[in-house]
Amino acid sequence: MLDLAEPLHGWIEEGRDFAVATVVAVGGSAPRPPGAALAVSADGTAIGSVSGGCVEGAVYDLCVQALQDGETLVERFGYSDEDAFAVGLTCGGTIDVMITPFAGGRTVEEAALAAAARAEPVALARVVRGPAGLLGRALLARPDGSYDGGLGGVPDLDRTALGRARALLDTGRTGTVELSEDGSHCPGGLTLLVESAVPPPRMIVFGAIDFAAALVRAGRFLGYHVTVCDARPVFTTRARFPEADEVVVDWPDRYLRGTETDGRTVLCVLTHDAKFDIPLLTEALRLPVAYVGAMGSRRTHEDRNRRLQEAGVSERELARLRSPIGLDLGARTPEETAVSIAAEIVAARHGGTGAPLTGSATPIHRPGREACPQPA
Repeated sequence: MLDLAEPLHGWIEEGRDFAVATVVAVGGSAPRPPGAALAVSADGTAIGSVSGGCVEGAVYDLCVQALQDGETLVERFGYSDEDAFAVGLTCGGTIDVMITPFAGGRTVEEAALAAAARAEPVALARVVRGPAGLLGRALLARPDGSYDGGLGGVPDLDRTALGRARALLDTGRTGTVELSEDGSHCPGGLTLLVESAVPPPRMIVFGAIDFAAALVRAGRFLGYHVTVCDARPVFTTRARFPEADEVVVDWPDRYLRGTETDGRTVLCVLTHDAKFDIPLLTEALRLPVAYVGAMGSRRTHEDRNRRLQEAGVSERELARLRSPIGLDLGARTPEETAVSIAAEIVAARHGGTGAPLTGSATPIHRPGREACPQPA
């Protein structure tokens, strides 16, 4: 639901009633992950998606019904072998969808939508399985440990839920969390959907070259906050990189030491010049970032590896380097090269192989790689 924060917050500001359908669980092959949402306003306007089209019509009708009766419910959709034209997922998986009406009174969810619309980090934990009286109860968690709302008036339950929500918020991830009977104080336990809203992850592109301009566009398309950095002011200009969020003139290694990175940051080194590459990669390979890639021929790669080892980079650190950068797509143009780099970043993020799906036995829609966090 928080992925629709900006338009939904707008609807709230306008006083419009609406209902939101949120994917709360998936099984097998399913096109959208937990947290994906479709919203329907009282005037019939629909935004978002829960399935890529398979069950949108049925979910739309459930949202309209929820606006009429004011009830929160969870509905499961799957594939029917008996009737291939029945409402369901033709990809063979199942999804559980929670439909929640918003007609005033849901202050916790409204506060979460407002915070997410302002790009403030926040996590929304909602009960998606448990006693009927708790279904849809919500808790809003902030990075500083403060929270609003609650899951049933039981302090221990709220503290446990807060710890789990903050653990997912720290990594910017959305997922379900199972609370045991002991942890939740409810027979049979509870399942929470925790949605995290965090600022977009960073992509830092080092090297103000024509390939960088194409990669900036690909990075923005993937939802990254993109920075271009190079020490040469004549090339590192806003005119050359109008779509970048930031254009920085600085020595790459010095900039990297002074800027903020995290476990979602991707670093793309396109300079292929040893005086820039070696000090920069020496810093980059020791940071807990998601991806480090460097452009260059195989000969450049071998020479770069030797220089990095001489600079004290360990074999373990060197193994993190994606070089030559990108997947083998036969790319030639800057745009094609940007696609190959972006594809490798996506594969690294989700554990993909980069191999063609044709003839492959691997699942098309993979489950998330996020492990269930431990209590804080």
